[in-house]
Parts: sequence; C-alpha cells; structure tokens
Amino acid sequence: MPRIRSVAVFCGSQRGNDPAFAEAAQALGRGLTEAGIRLVYGGGRVGLMGVMADAMLAAGGEVVGVIPDFLMRREVGHPGVTELLNAHSMHGRKQRMFELSDAFVSLPGGIGTLDETIEIITWRQLDLHHKPVLLCDVAGSVQPLLATIDAAIARGFASPQTRALFEVLDGVPAVLGRLRHLSVQPGGGAERL
Repeated sequence: MPRIRSVAVFCGSQRGNDPAFAEAAQALGRGLTEAGIRLVYGGGRVGLMGVMADAMLAAGGEVVGVIPDFLMRREVGHPGVTELLNAHSMHGRKQRMFELSDAFVSLPGGIGTLDETIEIITWRQLDLHHKPVLLCDVAGSVQPLLATIDAAIARGFASPQTRALFEVLDGVPAVLGRLRHLSVQPGGGAERL
C-alpha cells in the first residue's frame, strides 16, 4: 500500500487562548513538510489555519487551500499558498478536501472545526470512506468532543464501535509518528457523498 501523501487538517480560524494551540499548528506545518506530506486545509490566512500554512510554506512545503467564494469575498483567503481552490459552498469545500486527501487530522478549533471533524467521522461510519481520522489532543482540546461522543454511546444513540472510527493522539509528535505508519486505504469515494 502507498504511504500517506496528502493530509486534510481541520483547525480554528481563531488562534485560541492557549499559546500551545499555535505552537501545535506551527509544529504540524513543519512536520508535514519534513515528512513530504502535502497539506490540504480550509484556505484561510487567519487563526490556526494561517499559522499552520505559514509554517509549512516557510519550511518549503506544499499547501493547498480550499475556500468557498463567500469567504474569499471577506478577504480571509491565504494569498501565498501553493494552490488556492474555490468552492461554491461549505459542503463543496469539505467534499473537495476529502477528494484531495489520504487522511484527516483535527487540531483545536471552534464550531467549524467540530463540524468538519464530526462529518468526516460520520462519513466513515456510513462506510463512505476508510481514510484515517486522527484527533490531535493539544492541552486537553479533544476531551470535550470525546465526552460528547461517549455520552451518545452511553445513551444508546451511537455504537461503542464509534470510538474505532478515529484515533486520539497526544500532541503533534504523536500525530506525525502515526502518519509515518499509515498507508492509503482503498474504498469509499467522493462520488458517494
């Protein structure tokens, strides 16, 4: 099986209130570059998205942004990325990011990051793909999401197997290490989304 060559990263359009969040975004950008992995992300120049893209570009990495038209009009698109693709909607953005990626990493973020993370896990649950989904826990950032998923399991709204649809890794070094050991998974495709 071929190794992971392209990773979609979901992360905040804000920097958050803990310096560890921006440090993690920078470390992931540098680490993906060193691993020869292309970054696919939401295309923003702001928040953790901008921090990560800037770190990757400074290290000589390949960065592909996917951004909806209306966000480009708000001038939040990153003008310096390797390639900036336009999407007509938020769903179109997620679908295009899915098509361009072999795996997914979720960093800290807000409602949009949670939406992207839950949707990609849901698509995996529905057997629409078999791509790895890695949740990077930075200073406890993943714990509220895990608590929500565990509550759904405890109340009978989700199967205990839901926890097998993603991996939780403690920090960026663990994520980068895991990516080195993963390979591209066949099955599932954008035509089914």
